[in-house]
Amino acid sequence: MSLDINKIKEQIEHGNTSLGIELGSTRIKAVLIGEDHTPIASGSHDWENRFVDHIWTYTLEDIWTGIRDCYGKMAEDVKETYGITLTTIGSIGFSAMMHGYMAFNKEGDLLVPFRTWRNTITGPASGKLTEVFRYNIPQRWSIAHLYQAILNKEEHVKDIDYLITLEGYVHWKLTGRRVLGIGDVAGMFPVDIHARDFDQKRVEQFDQLVAGENFPWKLRDILPKALVAGEDAGVLTEEGAKLLDASGNLKAGIPMCPPEGDAGTGMAATNSVAVRTGNVSAGTSVFAMVVLEKELEHVYPEIDLVTTPAGDMVAMVHCNNCTSDLNAWVNLFKEFSEAMGMKADMNQLFGTLYNKALEGDSDCGGLLAYNYFSGEHITHFEEGRPLFVRTPDSRFNLANFMRVHLYTSLGALKTGMDILLKKEHVKVDSILGHGGLFKTKGVGQRILAGAMNAPVSVMETAGEGGAWGIALLASYMRCREEGETLDAYLANKVFAGDKGTRMEPVKEDVEGFEAFMKRYAEGLAIEKAAVEHMKD
Repeated sequence: MSLDINKIKEQIEHGNTSLGIELGSTRIKAVLIGEDHTPIASGSHDWENRFVDHIWTYTLEDIWTGIRDCYGKMAEDVKETYGITLTTIGSIGFSAMMHGYMAFNKEGDLLVPFRTWRNTITGPASGKLTEVFRYNIPQRWSIAHLYQAILNKEEHVKDIDYLITLEGYVHWKLTGRRVLGIGDVAGMFPVDIHARDFDQKRVEQFDQLVAGENFPWKLRDILPKALVAGEDAGVLTEEGAKLLDASGNLKAGIPMCPPEGDAGTGMAATNSVAVRTGNVSAGTSVFAMVVLEKELEHVYPEIDLVTTPAGDMVAMVHCNNCTSDLNAWVNLFKEFSEAMGMKADMNQLFGTLYNKALEGDSDCGGLLAYNYFSGEHITHFEEGRPLFVRTPDSRFNLANFMRVHLYTSLGALKTGMDILLKKEHVKVDSILGHGGLFKTKGVGQRILAGAMNAPVSVMETAGEGGAWGIALLASYMRCREEGETLDAYLANKVFAGDKGTRMEPVKEDVEGFEAFMKRYAEGLAIEKAAVEHMKD
């Protein structure tokens, strides 16, 4: 162990390290990694968005206080663990929740409070741009926010000199460079995957659309420069070092990788950047991302298009509901156990009930459930009501009851994924599952493999998260060999020793899930009636 500590000390002192900092919606996290890409120090800062004048926002003070606290705790961890004052780092990367709207004037002043991805205030703009571009423009995208501000006749729009997302803003202040990683470039505006840049044809369409406003800028003037993983994104300036490290110990001149959105860092952290691979994150909400071989033939409001940090097109299906209702039922069984005088261990309870589900009928015995705690845009619900329904002759037993709640946790996701797999004939060779649904070994993994009709792997490192993912991207920029692609670097140098546990789809599960989904689609009218007649 002392040899390992000495080795790590040497790496820290010589700057053979990479730092990733990610600003998530409730936590800012910093992860410092060594030469073998494993975390050697970390720090975090909890924060919450504010709802001010009907806008979800964070103040600039929130942002910098959080970053400094997070960095300071990581540096403190280095000091306490290795006895070293951190003065240099090999490379640094920043990531954050994607999309949103940060608009600055020529003096660098923020013109209106930061509008985060969470705001759903751009419906008219989103609809019009989707129609004009023939490309799905979700409400949270930066271009939807900009066009909505134009439709609203907001005074500040004429003064915009720079429009950027959160991590791009932080990177700009630390380096002076107006750049953004291609993954979140694709969260601002449609991209041309061949040029690895904003789609020039649609840029011109936007300029024509707003020509009558006579703004002093064209769209390209106010957007960041698009960069792909591995490209030079500038260095930490003297001013930037002071902004980042309140103690003043950190030296300037550290190379910084292109700032990326949390979707891109999630792909890096789960080794899901190669074509025909995908990852599913399943917890309170659930989303799937699949790296495409070619662009989709049609436009679907259910499918968002983004890219990997290397610029390959990714189809994303995002659903609001996943495990909340499932967890509520498990808690009910906990109450029952305790009422019977048995102390319930939650891990054992989850494990027992999840495994029981595997004894159920492949089609859940005719049972039906919806896990809609909130609305679900994939199936066109603005509100939700958790629901369990059966016919008198359904096979109602514990195994089928648990199985139907596992199935329905992926029901909306499968609705979206079926568009990709069945309508667009997208090919997926492997899917990486991560999140709470996969905690009970082999159960959520098998259910997902049945839902997707594709092999599913689960890896120990998948839980390291986006801060680790951006640290890997910073490491890739610094350590890659000439011509080495991001997917090769991750596969051979980061994940080579962690292939994970792979599970092939079971034929009966695939057929059973299809039968369940037919019932799920037909039963949406029941869910609709519940929303209409059961008021909150």
